[in-house]
Amino acid sequence: MAKEEQVLVIERKVLEQIGMFQGVMLDVDRYQGKLFSPGVLRFISRPQAEADPSYKQLIPYVIMSNNGKYFSYVRGKRAGEKRLIGHRSIGIGGHINPVDDMPLFNADFRETYLAAVEREVAEEVSVQTNHTDSIVGLLNDDSNEVGRVHLGIVHFWILDEPKVDKREQMITQMAFMSSAELQEVRDTLETWSQLCLSQLAEMTEKSKKDNKDIT
Repeated sequence: MAKEEQVLVIERKVLEQIGMFQGVMLDVDRYQGKLFSPGVLRFISRPQAEADPSYKQLIPYVIMSNNGKYFSYVRGKRAGEKRLIGHRSIGIGGHINPVDDMPLFNADFRETYLAAVEREVAEEVSVQTNHTDSIVGLLNDDSNEVGRVHLGIVHFWILDEPKVDKREQMITQMAFMSSAELQEVRDTLETWSQLCLSQLAEMTEKSKKDNKDIT
């Protein structure tokens, strides 16, 4: 018998204590401290998580930018989430599964999480250039079946060059597109990408500021 997939989740009530929201939340600082506190996140079986909206599955959603354009692709027939097939996306990411070096009670769990995000992205695409990484927003959409059981952590990667190749077969029709070009195909975008598109300018500026503060 195949072992059930385990996915990283946060209890909905934790988000409600900080402040539940609908859509994109750019004020990530007031969430991050609690989100990455030791013991707040846990792993449960994916079938349980998909059926129980009292948990939110944590999904890193990585937007990649280079020279004013954003990496995008269409989810092909081999996409793991069948409800998203055929939609264009500007986010790379997926569920976070347990690995040996992921202690949930580690005080430095944020760094452990960021390493997991790098691994998750590397499973789907090959980024052949240097990049920065900033957490610029959170995504919550309780208006539909998929959104009710997921919480997106929006990462913004600024790439030195537009060098991204696919590794997963489900990634098709890759292109770096400007915000204006994405607006023209807005109706073809998955819901999370539509929400992010409305905030791309703010996310871009936040990422630039975060990286300037670091340097």
